[in-house]
Amino acid sequence: MSEDDQSNQPDDLVRAVEATLFAAEEPMTADQISAHLEGADVREALRELAAFYDGRGIALVERGRRWQFQTAPDLAHLLRREKEQLRRLSRAATEVLAIVAYHEPVSRAEIESIRGVQTSSGTLDVLMEAGWVRAAGRREVPGRPVIYATTPEFLLHFGLSSRKDLPGIDELKAAGLLDPVEDAFDDVMEQREAEAEAKAAEEAREAEDAAEREAEEADAWPEEDMTGDQPQDDNQSSHA
Repeated sequence: MSEDDQSNQPDDLVRAVEATLFAAEEPMTADQISAHLEGADVREALRELAAFYDGRGIALVERGRRWQFQTAPDLAHLLRREKEQLRRLSRAATEVLAIVAYHEPVSRAEIESIRGVQTSSGTLDVLMEAGWVRAAGRREVPGRPVIYATTPEFLLHFGLSSRKDLPGIDELKAAGLLDPVEDAFDDVMEQREAEAEAKAAEEAREAEDAAEREAEEADAWPEEDMTGDQPQDDNQSSHA
């Protein structure tokens, strides 16, 4: 083997990190890899491996502080199965998942406050069974409610390195994901304004009708004799 070939060979630590991740049943953190390799500092080795696999058929990626090998995204169509098992979420579960992702850690009461409707415990159970939401402890307030947060599996499933990669409002609008919600909100507000205007017009008509009735009743009332003269008795006559 030439000196150039020897210089291109990775050192033993890089090879050990590569073998550890290749054999791992699930993604591993740098600390877990380090503990497996007797406390070695593996961060530089991970960066070197990530650079080495960049542009290849498989890549070394970090998702939620956990490292793993995965197929290159542009080759996914070659490995996709014809029959896929889809995990469909209800609208309520989707809303709760989005609230937890953007506001974590968050309690059930806070979720309900944001949604404006009551959230059943079954909705959170579905998300926890899917492995995307976890109980993250209790908030130190009266009642000590359970608070919820997303999991590394959530980041992995949606291809996010961290929650910082979640799309912002501008990105959601550009993708057209917020337009239906905003249109629906505008429709509701317009309907409420129309109802308020119709009610105000009806009240004005009722007031006008009442004023006209009062005026008619006043015209029909007999006028009182304001002269003070009393009518004379027909049996009485004046004497000169």
